[in-house]
Amino acid sequence: MTQKTSSQGHSYYVHTNYMDGNLTYDLNALLMWKGSEQMFKNNVLLLLKSIDLSSNHFSGEIPLEIENLFGLVSLNLSRNHLTGKIPSNIGKLTSLDFLDLSRNHLVGSIPSSLTQIDRLGVLDLSHNNLSGEIPTGTQLQSFNASCYEDNLDLCGPPLEKLCIDGKPAHEPIVKLPEDEKLLFTREFYMSMAIGFVISFWGVFGSILIKRSWRHAYFKFISNLSDAIYVMVAVKVFKWRHRG
Repeated sequence: MTQKTSSQGHSYYVHTNYMDGNLTYDLNALLMWKGSEQMFKNNVLLLLKSIDLSSNHFSGEIPLEIENLFGLVSLNLSRNHLTGKIPSNIGKLTSLDFLDLSRNHLVGSIPSSLTQIDRLGVLDLSHNNLSGEIPTGTQLQSFNASCYEDNLDLCGPPLEKLCIDGKPAHEPIVKLPEDEKLLFTREFYMSMAIGFVISFWGVFGSILIKRSWRHAYFKFISNLSDAIYVMVAVKVFKWRHRG
């Protein structure tokens, strides 16, 4: 027996069979999705288009069975306490347009199968503990670097952190031995002292030795002090008469 139900332009067909005392049924649905009519048969889970379980307190690993939801278009598991790795065959969800796994505790590398999802328009894997090189693919490199931020051991474009053999390239930290540090500090202060002595005697020694320079220097100091005195006197005079 087949029953038809219609709702908001969608049609659902339920076909029931009764055989050997067992009741079985098939569920078919004719749906309008993104401007095209699509028929879904038998498996109810194939009708599932969107999962949003964000901002809960879910823990544990992402179930591997999620890879079998081939009709899934949107998956949002962000802001939970999920651990473990991203399912390696998540690329089987070729209809996926929106994927948000951000703000969890996911580890491991980004599955290379993710490059197989050509329709992926929104991706956010930020704020996890992912590591390794971002798989090379048309889609994954086109997203903003913020989609991968706060994964300390993640590297490769679009991130600025480069990879060496699939691992982040860290800048080497050069540590000097204690005796070399002491030698460097001693030489630094010695060079400062020598520079000060040379500069001091280079200027003031010339003034003391050469009479014409000495007279010019003291004349400059005298003129400068006279100018300052006159400026202060004028300011005081104006202030008194203003009061």
